[in-house]
Amino acid sequence: MRHSGPVSTGAEVVVGLVILVGVVGIIVPVLPGTLLVLAAIGGWAFQVGTTAGWAVFGGATLAVTAAFVAKYAWPGRRLKAAGVPNAALMVGGLCALVGFFVIPFVGLFVGFPLGVYLYELQRQQTQEAAWESTKHAMKAAGVSILIELAGALFAAGLWLFGAVALT
Repeated sequence: MRHSGPVSTGAEVVVGLVILVGVVGIIVPVLPGTLLVLAAIGGWAFQVGTTAGWAVFGGATLAVTAAFVAKYAWPGRRLKAAGVPNAALMVGGLCALVGFFVIPFVGLFVGFPLGVYLYELQRQQTQEAAWESTKHAMKAAGVSILIELAGALFAAGLWLFGAVALT
């Protein structure tokens, strides 16, 4: 049942914990972190049922959407300029997925660079060139995660501000 006004402290703690799990899910990509953050804020806005609550959710949605666009556009441009093909990233992604199941959690971080390196080694034929491409891909992946994290943290900050303001 939806109501207008403040949400109970226990419910807000649960929302905060789901947001925290979402943020951790961005850093350690096991859970759909950004979606968890947005879903928690959306659930909170629904429970609050006020214009201010929905404005917080709207701002959080804008922040997450802007981060989503930026996390692909910005690193993608840098990779293109460095000459790293999308196919290398796809192979790295597939190897990260396989690595996740072979070596739980850590396999993501082993599989991605290994996949990019092996793809680039067969493409460029030299270890130095393959390693340069791998470093560019790893930097791009790191920047992408930081951009997504910034969007989620901004959304979380909006929620925190809204939760305090509506108390």
